Amino acid sequence: MSGNGANRNIRRKRLAVARFWYEGNAFSPVKADMAAFDRHEWTSGVEALRAARSTATELGAVAAFAEENPQWEVVPLRCASALPGGPIEDAVFDRFAADVAAALADGCWSAVYLSLHGAAITRSREAPDLDLVRMVRGLLPHVPIGASFDLHANMAPAFALSLDVASVYRTHPHVDMAETAQRVLDGLMRCADGTLQTRRALRNDGVLLPSFNMRTRDGPMRELEDLAREATNGAILEVALFGGFPYADTVHTGASVLVVSDARRDPQGAQAAEVAETMTGHLHRLAPSFEVRLPSPQQAIAAALASARAGLIAVTDPADNPLSGGGCDTPGLFRALIHARGGVSCLFASFADPSVVAAARNAGVGRTIKVTLGARFGTDFGAGVPVVANIERLTDGAFRNVGPMETGVERGCGGSAVLIIRDQPAVRVIVTEQVIPADDPAFYTLHGIDPASLRLLCVKAKNHFRAAFAERCSDIIDCDAPGPACLDLTQLPFRNVRIPHEPSTRS
Repeated sequence: MSGNGANRNIRRKRLAVARFWYEGNAFSPVKADMAAFDRHEWTSGVEALRAARSTATELGAVAAFAEENPQWEVVPLRCASALPGGPIEDAVFDRFAADVAAALADGCWSAVYLSLHGAAITRSREAPDLDLVRMVRGLLPHVPIGASFDLHANMAPAFALSLDVASVYRTHPHVDMAETAQRVLDGLMRCADGTLQTRRALRNDGVLLPSFNMRTRDGPMRELEDLAREATNGAILEVALFGGFPYADTVHTGASVLVVSDARRDPQGAQAAEVAETMTGHLHRLAPSFEVRLPSPQQAIAAALASARAGLIAVTDPADNPLSGGGCDTPGLFRALIHARGGVSCLFASFADPSVVAAARNAGVGRTIKVTLGARFGTDFGAGVPVVANIERLTDGAFRNVGPMETGVERGCGGSAVLIIRDQPAVRVIVTEQVIPADDPAFYTLHGIDPASLRLLCVKAKNHFRAAFAERCSDIIDCDAPGPACLDLTQLPFRNVRIPHEPSTRS
């Protein structure tokens, strides 16, 4: 037999891949039903990798791994994600878990990679990510399992019992999704070939850290990341820092640390536990440094209009950020903008309201409509703002991210319209059929708008907006308005997270 023939008969290792990426906000009005996942991601098999190839995502890293490691058969099982929103319908998660379980039962596996967020919630489950990991471990008790997580995961200590390998995004904005997945895949390869066994320690004291001040370029999170990298040496393979996501409102909400060590050099896991304790001490020490105070929408707009800085100034509304569970619906920032009557070239991005887009489409470009912007989900965060507007542009809502976050990923917001406020023609508003973050330059290109031509950009966004726009803006001013991800947590009806009675800057 020839050498090539012999190689074909060598049994390939098999890697099962599943993805469940969702950030749940217990106060969000956005439904997390099957339609939400169908719109964003509900794939399996070769389709999952084909769509992800050459993208800066976890599955993009898996696609690259499959091409670079022909000795591995990579089998994508169910891969599902949706934009952050309210609790997932239980039937959706049950269907997802059943798909994964059935696929795992139908074959022999050398390793399993799970792309997770870590802050998912369903209507009846506080930690579906953990439930998934436990299910996989129960089905495959002796197979290496690895998982990647979002920096804002709420990590239950039980994760350390079921995972062999884990890592987390080390950047915020999250521009290292692919690199995080690659670290996990590298560890799984070593576990599968018998050169690595691990010990894990996970510590979560429920420390609440404001994500508004969690950017990793500088500040307290940069210091924590530097400390984590310094601690990653010798027997310590991974020091993963999690900032947590308070709005999930679960018993495991809060910042945490997961440490993975090499069992050959740390057989009892004592070193892993020691590093986890030390890093948790740093979390407690630096927690006050995360505290921030933000101006009101009125103050933020006034500061932007009074600024002497040349170029584009952005005012962000983090409380309605779609990537924190916002519905692109709260009216606070828009009302402040309209009342200011600043007279400068301005864009508001964006509201999500299918009825407004339908009215614009029915009227046509160049025509005038009377609509109410905001509060389609109700007036808990303020009443909508009635306007008369001219229709400047209609789109099909499809675009492809240019990055640097999730570069190459196809996105869609249904149909959309660009409106010009009739009595303030310097103000334009983007309205979409579906909730979508306005944090990628391609979103603005779709709507025929060059942000560089604007003086003021009011946007429902938080830190991820800075990945593409920090260098495009002369200033970015965050404000705190009423909304499902507001800065003052005392304004929200928490059940599990303990919030101080005094108004807090924690987020």
